[in-house]
Amino acid sequence: MNIQWLQHVPFEGLGAIGGWAGRMGHTLSRTRLFAGDLFPEQGEFGLLVVMGGPMGIYDEQEYPWLAAEKAFIRATIEAGKPVLGICLGAQLLADVLGARVSANKEKEIGWFPVTRTDSVPGGLASVLPERQTVFHWHGDTFGLPAGAVHLYASAGCTNQAFLYTDRVLALQFHLETTRESAAALLENCRHELAPGPWIQTEPEIVEGLGKFTGINLTMDAILAYLTAF
Repeated sequence: MNIQWLQHVPFEGLGAIGGWAGRMGHTLSRTRLFAGDLFPEQGEFGLLVVMGGPMGIYDEQEYPWLAAEKAFIRATIEAGKPVLGICLGAQLLADVLGARVSANKEKEIGWFPVTRTDSVPGGLASVLPERQTVFHWHGDTFGLPAGAVHLYASAGCTNQAFLYTDRVLALQFHLETTRESAAALLENCRHELAPGPWIQTEPEIVEGLGKFTGINLTMDAILAYLTAF
């Protein structure tokens, strides 16, 4: 399968997703929104992955490509393709599906646990852990689109993940994080590490990087689920 991914800033790449795709024999193609790349035709890919970024989903004046990106995501969902949205990507999915995106009560940055809800569909029940400490870096959150299933919550953010139909998955948190991708985030966004109830210090974040093996395994299982359609 060819996996198409949307990149919003140079320093936020695929992380562990790229390694999984290579091991499984999938190909990758990329649209760099910040560089003006064109979107592919719908027939050119089987799975769409929408990555994160520091901008907000309503910042269309500063980032005019956001409008075209939303239209492309909407067309992909309407075509019945599987879609994975991570952080900003999850917020874009929520917006496209008619839900509101807004500032969370507090920013959530660092390693914090998420807890699975009781409404996870059977196909995902064996894929998603009941509770896992995952990597967060977000200030906004999303409402749940009509018809979506709420999958995860944390103490700092109620809506952490949702599933729409059986193949559109939104994750507010980062399961793809590697040591390298976390280091890139810290290098480019450490100014956001202001004191807050759900913001860890840089040493705490770095100390937690040993957790990446567990979250990458969960990411692998999710990708296997989405590429089975």
